Amino acid sequence: MEAETKKTEPVEAEENAAAAEQEAAAQQPQQEPAKDAAKEPEQEPAKDAKPEAAAPAEPDPLEAAQKALADKEKEYLYLRAEYDNFRRRSAKEKSDAYSSAKADAALKFLPVYDNLERALTQGCQDEAFLKGIEMTMNQLKQVLESLDIKPIDAVGQTFDPKYHNAVMHIEDEKLGENVVSQCFQTGFVMGDKVIRFAMVQVAN
Repeated sequence: MEAETKKTEPVEAEENAAAAEQEAAAQQPQQEPAKDAAKEPEQEPAKDAKPEAAAPAEPDPLEAAQKALADKEKEYLYLRAEYDNFRRRSAKEKSDAYSSAKADAALKFLPVYDNLERALTQGCQDEAFLKGIEMTMNQLKQVLESLDIKPIDAVGQTFDPKYHNAVMHIEDEKLGENVVSQCFQTGFVMGDKVIRFAMVQVAN
């Protein structure tokens, strides 16, 4: 009996030691093998890889509103300048059209003026008839002056091609150089515009 007891004691001791090792191994955390970690190479960033583009910043509402206001202001100034030019151009065209129409109408009455002027230079023995011609002539002159149409001074004046049309030339020692000696047809101006040149004779 003693022999059997001695044999079983070493067996139980071995079993107890194996059980203790298993418990200790179970309590320790499992560690990943170092070999696998060593084998994995570190990944380097690709050379061609581009950095991610930054997200675009949201536009500032105030800045956008100021830009829109500046654009509208430029458009308004352009339209105002265009309107001012159109208004001035229209006013000038209207004035020119009125002046041209007035000048054209006055030209139709100038032959009447010429005939009355000839009648006065011819004279008449009937004083009443001559008086009537003078009154008619004066009335016609008043009408022309009311339209800003005036006769051009000619006789005794220095010849001016802006107002005079020379149709004859004489030599006269009593008169100066380039002096109008006679007027064959009276000229007229309307403001600064000549509507008919004076037909004259120039001395020297």
